[in-house]
Amino acid sequence: MFYRRLITFAAALVLTLSASVAGLAVETSDKATRVYEPVNLAILIQDDVTSQVGNEIAITREFIRSLPRGSQVMVGYMTTGRLQVRQLFTGDLDAAARSLRIPLSNTAGSPYNPYVGVVEALRKFDSNAKARNAVLLISDGLDTSHGFDIASAINTIDLERAIRHANQRNVAVYTFYAPTVGLTSHSRMAASFGQSSLNRLANDTGGKAF
Repeated sequence: MFYRRLITFAAALVLTLSASVAGLAVETSDKATRVYEPVNLAILIQDDVTSQVGNEIAITREFIRSLPRGSQVMVGYMTTGRLQVRQLFTGDLDAAARSLRIPLSNTAGSPYNPYVGVVEALRKFDSNAKARNAVLLISDGLDTSHGFDIASAINTIDLERAIRHANQRNVAVYTFYAPTVGLTSHSRMAASFGQSSLNRLANDTGGKAF
C-alpha cells in the first residue's frame, strides 16, 4: 500500500513540477492521476529491487494508460549490466503498460550500476521533441563499481554521464528510491549513498527525488 501511494503521488508530482516549463495540468486523487498534455516518458526499473515493487506494478500500468493521446512511453529494465528495453517509445499506451513485468528481485538481475542503463535510455530520446521529456527511475541508486565510500559512490563517472546526457537532451529525471536485494537492503550506509546519488541526478536535471 505504501508503494502504491508513493507511485500515484509521485507520478502526479512529476508532471505537476513539469507544469512550470511545459504548461502541464494534473488532477490527482486517491483513485486516479490524470495528465492533460502529452509527455515523452521513459519508465526505468532496476531489476534487483525488492519484491514489494513488483507487487504494485498494476498501479504503474494504470498511470501509463491514463496519459493523454500523443504521449510516447518507453519501458526498460536495468539488468545484468545492460538496459533491457521491453517497449521502445510508442504512442500505444496499452502496449507500453502491458510491457511492464515483475522485477526479478534477485542478484541475477543486478546491473553493473544503474546509471549505465540510464545513459542508454537517454540516447533514445528525441531532443527536438515538442512534448516534455521525463524519466521515471525506480532504483536504489547505488554504484559501487569504483569503490564503496562516500567519495567514490556518490560522484561516479556514470552518474556524471547520466546528468550530462539528460541535460543535453532536455530530459528531467524523477528518481524513486527502492532498496534492492543486495547491499541497500542490509546497509544503512549503502542506502544513504544510493539516495544521495539519486537526489543529485534528479536535482541536476530539473527533476525530483523521492
